[in-house]
Amino acid sequence: MGILLIEKAGGVMRLWMVQSEDAKGAAHQLLPQILRQEYGVERPVFRTLPGGKPVLEGSALHFSISHSGSFALCGVGSTPLGVDVERIKPRRPNLPRYALSEEEFQWFLDRGSRWADFYTLWTLKESLVKYTGQGLNCAPRSIAVPLLEPGGCAWKDGRYFRAWGGEGWRAACCGEEPAERERLEQVRSEYGKESEE
Repeated sequence: MGILLIEKAGGVMRLWMVQSEDAKGAAHQLLPQILRQEYGVERPVFRTLPGGKPVLEGSALHFSISHSGSFALCGVGSTPLGVDVERIKPRRPNLPRYALSEEEFQWFLDRGSRWADFYTLWTLKESLVKYTGQGLNCAPRSIAVPLLEPGGCAWKDGRYFRAWGGEGWRAACCGEEPAERERLEQVRSEYGKESEE
């Protein structure tokens, strides 16, 4: 299993992305391991808020996890955040028209109607609803996000957005604070592997 570490410096937000045959399992293993190894939270207890957002009981830390295909993404920070990762795959041809605002749809068309561009916008939308904790309880096209390419970042409505992308995947985060510096690198790690304890 390889790990891509997407790290935001300054102690505000740190992100880890794992590629695994069991991405869902990896996402759920990754969070407790990160909390224990990076933040000293030995036995994390989680609860769910009324809107469905999971939170860490008795801690000032915030987190968000996502998985799609063989990819798992986990974010932990000192302020609220939301993350999303999606495997790029063709979908129903009318999905972009349904899910994107007029401005977003025009941007999508102008760029050649590529599924990779749709997924960049979709991960930004998902990261926003995970940040707010409200979930996708409204028409996706009513959720406004900045028009970003992978590697781009922007502020919109007082929130910081960042998009990433690679071969076959797109990812995004939404939070309250920008990063002082960011990096995306391949690293060797034990994250996402079963603990031997």
